[in-house]
Amino acid sequence: MGLKERVYSVLLVSAAEKFNTAMSELLPVSRYSPVTIVSSVSEAKRQIAERSYDFILINSPLPDESGIRFSIDCCHSKTAVVMLLVKNEIYAETHERVAVHGVFTTPKPTSKAVIIQALSWMISARERLRKLEVKTLSVEEKMQEIRIINRAKCLLISELKMTEPDAHRFIEKRAMDSCTSKAEIAKNIINTYS
Repeated sequence: MGLKERVYSVLLVSAAEKFNTAMSELLPVSRYSPVTIVSSVSEAKRQIAERSYDFILINSPLPDESGIRFSIDCCHSKTAVVMLLVKNEIYAETHERVAVHGVFTTPKPTSKAVIIQALSWMISARERLRKLEVKTLSVEEKMQEIRIINRAKCLLISELKMTEPDAHRFIEKRAMDSCTSKAEIAKNIINTYS
């Protein structure tokens, strides 16, 4: 899927109705869907518990907290890209505090052009995270395969009194002879001897 066809889910956390309206105009449904708008951190946490989002946009301050701690916590989810909008007077201090966690920070007041640019940076960051997610999945799958093969080897060693190298060769040879994966052979061995 090309970048132009991607659609990103957005959680907008803001208590300012005027800001929410302006942001909604910058988030066309063809590119950003669904867009969920909540007015507090507690509501946002409930939304995040129910589903994951590609982007979380936080308009600070919020009725129940500043949004700084929440923005940091959201970055630890590993899938969401977070932008925190703060008053210009505290921008430098806030940016220093949250940037190390991966939070994008934008001073307020801001312009439409700045928000559009920030969204394009967030798209780049989300795509990078997407690639890392795929790599992580493939590593986890490989580790699971190794665990299955090792369990099968242990069963061959205990049940058939093979040595570890003999068990390894047995699984490899069976896989080559039957044109299947070592993991499939290992699963059959586990089913047979468990």
